[in-house]
Order: sequence, then structure tokens, then C-alpha cells
Amino acid sequence: MKKKQLLSFIKNEDLYKHVETVLIVAKNATIDTEEKLYDNVVDPFSALFDALSQAITLSEWIKQEKSRQIQKTLQNAIGEFHQNILGSIPGWLNLKTGSVLDLSNKKRKIIAEVKNKYNTTKGNHKIAIYDDFKKLLDTDYKGFVAYYVEIIPKGEKSYNLPFVPSDNKKSKRRSKNENIRVIDGKSFYALAGSRKNGLRELYVALPIAIGDILKRPVRINASKEFLSLFEKAY
Repeated sequence: MKKKQLLSFIKNEDLYKHVETVLIVAKNATIDTEEKLYDNVVDPFSALFDALSQAITLSEWIKQEKSRQIQKTLQNAIGEFHQNILGSIPGWLNLKTGSVLDLSNKKRKIIAEVKNKYNTTKGNHKIAIYDDFKKLLDTDYKGFVAYYVEIIPKGEKSYNLPFVPSDNKKSKRRSKNENIRVIDGKSFYALAGSRKNGLRELYVALPIAIGDILKRPVRINASKEFLSLFEKAY
């Protein structure tokens, strides 16, 4: 029996493919962390202060450290996951990792760079993104609007504003340009998929997709618990 379509804006096969990619990264990260925890030399002083301040044992601290390292790897994969999901929406082209841009939509005249969180990118890199946008809008993408997308926003708010990063070397912000913008993830999903609550729909669908791939049914209560995290972020 054919499975019910989980999202209105992309096919199930694309959703499941991109979810499975992240799950593989998570599995490999767990294996690598177990095998290579001490390859980069664990700071014994940091471990001592952190463990004693939390009143936990070294074994408990090591579990936390493994979890932290896995999370770091996973967060990088989540950024690519959103790029892949958005690039699977009809009309959008995923330009893949390594390109100056992440996404483009020629019909709607939009280009975008996608980051997982508002603090993923350092200030000097934001300047480079702005400069790349400006150059592209002056050449190959004349008449387009460029979006710097922060999937997880700062301060639980929506925004779609001119992107004017600060140049610390010159103590000056880049010039305001209405066609170079910064936008939160919820707003960009709404824009890209023409679905006001598209990002929330994706989040609600994920436990089902993950459960299907892992062949591990997800408890309804667990899904509701995680949904509370989503509501706090947006």
C-alpha cells in the first residue's frame, strides 16, 4: 500500500532520502567518537573543572563529551539537510556543497545561502557572503534577490530584512541593499514552498520518516515533547 504523502511541498522519496543521509552521518559519528575520542587529546584540565563543577564522575563526563562531539558533527549535517530539502521543492535547484551559492530559483529570481543557525557563521565570513551576493547580483543573477538564511533564528522571532553585516576591520557595516537580505528559517520555508507553516510541517513529519527508516515506531508523546522545542525556537 502506497504511503500517505507526508509533506505537501516535496515528495516522500526525497524526504526519506535526505533523512536517511543525516541518520547515516549520526551513526558514523557515534562510531568514530567511540574509536577516536582521544585522537585530538582531551584537555584534562577542562575535564577536571567541568566534571567537578557538575558533581559528576569522569565516566559521566566522558559520556557528555562523546555526545557533544556527535552533536557538533550532526549540526553540520543538519545544515546540508535543510539545503537538500529546500532544493527538492519544485522550481528550486540545489547547487550542492562547494558552490558559492546553495540554492537558486530562476523562475522566481531568488538565490540563497543556507546556514543551520544564526551563530553558525563568523562575522568575517558574513562579509564574504555579502560581497559574493553583490557580485552575483551584478553579473550572473541580475534582477534576483539574494537571501542569507538562518534556519534557527536569534530570539524566537521572524525576520526578512536587508543583510548588512559589520566589517570589524573597518568598523563599518556593508551598504544597505534591499535585494540582499537575511531571513529566518520559518519565513524562508514559507517563501520557498508557498506554505506558511512549511517548516513546522517538516518537523512534524520527521519522527514518522525517522521511525520508518529505523523500523522503530515513534511514540506520539515523544513527538509532542520534541514539538515543544520547536515552539520555543520559533
